[in-house]
Amino acid sequence: MSKKLEEYVVTIPDFPEPGIMFRDITSVIQDPDGLKLAIDGLADLLKDVDFDLVVGPESRGFIFGVPVAYLTGKGFIPVRKKGKLPRETVSEKYDLEYGQAEIEIHKDAIQPGQKVVVVDDLIATGGSAGAAVKLVERLGGKVVKMVFVMELAGLEGRKKLAGYDVESLIVYPGK
Repeated sequence: MSKKLEEYVVTIPDFPEPGIMFRDITSVIQDPDGLKLAIDGLADLLKDVDFDLVVGPESRGFIFGVPVAYLTGKGFIPVRKKGKLPRETVSEKYDLEYGQAEIEIHKDAIQPGQKVVVVDDLIATGGSAGAAVKLVERLGGKVVKMVFVMELAGLEGRKKLAGYDVESLIVYPGK
């Protein structure tokens, strides 16, 4: 592999609306070398972190979180859209650009005191990541790090996650 992770990301101008530069993660995961760079890069960001579990928000958090959990020898906890988990859950609403969304986690997924990392593909406004943090903390867990493949710094998601250790493999300055 001689390419950098950034070179696997395809940028689509004016999608889904004029002025937006859409960063397509599917071009990373469809290439074996791009996928390896992303997973290994995320796992490397966690090499000196003491943690018990990986939490990944639906759906791309599953794509990246499960292999990171496997590589680090940890369990994986899915955070899903409301109504998708079969057992008793706790939920958290968060704001979208036009409305709200709600995510859930199994009520017994995290035990008090467990150290958790959140893994996802993208940090943009920080809404879904912030909601995942609230769910972990409501169950008594402690978020010790959050790692992302990409970050859209212009949307200032880090501000919503102030006080948490946040790292991204690729940082784009705009939206």
